[in-house]
Amino acid sequence: MLSGDKAIELWEQVREKLRNEAGDTVFDNWLGLLSLSSFSEGKIVLAVHSKFHKDWIEPRYGNRLRTLWQGFNKDVVSVTLIVDERLSGKTTRKVEDSSSSILNLSSPLDPRYTFDKFIVGPSNNFVAAAAERISESNDVTFNPLVIYGGVGLGKTHLMHAIAWKIREKNPDRKVVYLSAEKFMYQFVRALRQQETMTFKEQFRSADVLMIDDVQFIAGKNSTQEEFFHTFNALVDQNKQIIVSSDRSPADLEGIEERLRSRLGWGIVGEIHQTTYELRLGILQAKSDDLNNSSVPKNVIEFLAHKITSNIRELEGALKRLVAHSQLVGRPVSLESAQDVLHDLLRVNNRRVTIEEIQKKVADYFNIRLSDMSSPRRARAVARPRQIAMYLSKQLTSKSLPEIGRTFGGRDHTTVMHAVNRIDELCIEDSLLSDDIELLKRTLDS
Repeated sequence: MLSGDKAIELWEQVREKLRNEAGDTVFDNWLGLLSLSSFSEGKIVLAVHSKFHKDWIEPRYGNRLRTLWQGFNKDVVSVTLIVDERLSGKTTRKVEDSSSSILNLSSPLDPRYTFDKFIVGPSNNFVAAAAERISESNDVTFNPLVIYGGVGLGKTHLMHAIAWKIREKNPDRKVVYLSAEKFMYQFVRALRQQETMTFKEQFRSADVLMIDDVQFIAGKNSTQEEFFHTFNALVDQNKQIIVSSDRSPADLEGIEERLRSRLGWGIVGEIHQTTYELRLGILQAKSDDLNNSSVPKNVIEFLAHKITSNIRELEGALKRLVAHSQLVGRPVSLESAQDVLHDLLRVNNRRVTIEEIQKKVADYFNIRLSDMSSPRRARAVARPRQIAMYLSKQLTSKSLPEIGRTFGGRDHTTVMHAVNRIDELCIEDSLLSDDIELLKRTLDS
């Protein structure tokens, strides 16, 4: 028969054995939190202070705990784990209450970035609809939502808008929004301070986890590992995950395949380059926000036509123009716009399109423009086509799938192969390298 004193003595032996087998880090962060709760008729009950810890320990060490107990005393017939929240103050002082500390992890939200300030057009209507659907529903309808697109097209605006809407609709939901860079910083900090358990518990108690610019964890294997497990834990709990990136999950280089696969599970939506109508709408709305009605319609139309790179640059141009007008007392006009924004306009005038690249490369190698999108594989056609794909990747901000679509609907892997192949050939073949440099100078001029 197992007495109380004997059970306590055996538990200390089991703990020592666990520490030797699992190592100090795992024991201190996980197994050391177990307490002997009760023992009766060979039934051992061990307690831990949270379901989070129980769910981590049980599948990994449940059988081993029973084996160790039985190895020390054959009267032990079972070992059961339970949750006893009263232990939270005794087991560790490092673990803060998740409901309060988790909000400290979240980055501040910009009050300007709400849905009513987000101008919707053909280039972003699908992503905007998905974002609003998620923010208005308490149920997780699709998970994750991945928003991707080039720089300055409104990804961060949408992320902030989702967070604002969820917090407004249901203040009790724990929404955590932060950049991938900050996620990595928090994780590294937890490792250095031996607080990984706190880190895991805080992030995995979120109801909505939003990670901006996930491409920044490329090549950071430890951070990717942690994000992968956090992702799985939240999905298993039916919690919402929203991620933004500068390219689609399939094109994220330096990201593990299993993580790219997870990111592709739900809805993947692209914010495309802006149209003239969308740029016009954005400028008109921004002019209203600036409380400045002195920007003539023809100037707004001029800016919408000339500055096509991204929304951030477009809004910056308008602010710059208005600020100059207020400071020097000069009315906003087409002439002042061309004068004040001459550097920005010059850069946008030089911006190269894929169509221009295709035409220039076809002329240079004396092939038909239609060969750029044709299925022909003859080397005289295939090599110039690969060069055009390479230059499209080098000189434009288009994603690999976008480039592939303009070359006869080719897959992004074909474009990736072309880029890598031309990179290799430029090292081996100085004449080809010279050809490409000449094409670049011609296109830039």
